[in-house]
Amino acid sequence: MSTSEPAPTPTGAAPQSSPGQGRGEPVRPAFDRSGLVPAVVQDEASGDVLMVAWMDAPAYRATCTTGLATFYSRSRQEQWVKGATSGNYLRVREVRLDCDRDTVLVRVDPDGPACHTGARSCFDDGLVPVEPSGAGQSR
Repeated sequence: MSTSEPAPTPTGAAPQSSPGQGRGEPVRPAFDRSGLVPAVVQDEASGDVLMVAWMDAPAYRATCTTGLATFYSRSRQEQWVKGATSGNYLRVREVRLDCDRDTVLVRVDPDGPACHTGARSCFDDGLVPVEPSGAGQSR
């Protein structure tokens, strides 16, 4: 983000506190041995999955406190705010953890395309044909 652009207004809310955590502190995910957790990013309006990225504890905390989706780059080994370069911010509306707390769901209002290729979703071009196996069907 250039210095001439105003900082986006935080709009997200931290998940509810769990027993044993201070009031207002985000519920902590179960980070893996590398200190990371996968984050699935979903368009709040359409329900479409836009992208999947990684979060470390500081990126998770920033996502919950700033209202802007923040991730951890494994290749650059640093946090990054989606949209800081492109202007295509992901404004956080809701953060949820799955039942094992080892995956984060981030529901967002995107300011533009979510994919680095310029596509709306990172999954727009990845349709894989699947042939039904019949598993689970009664005979």
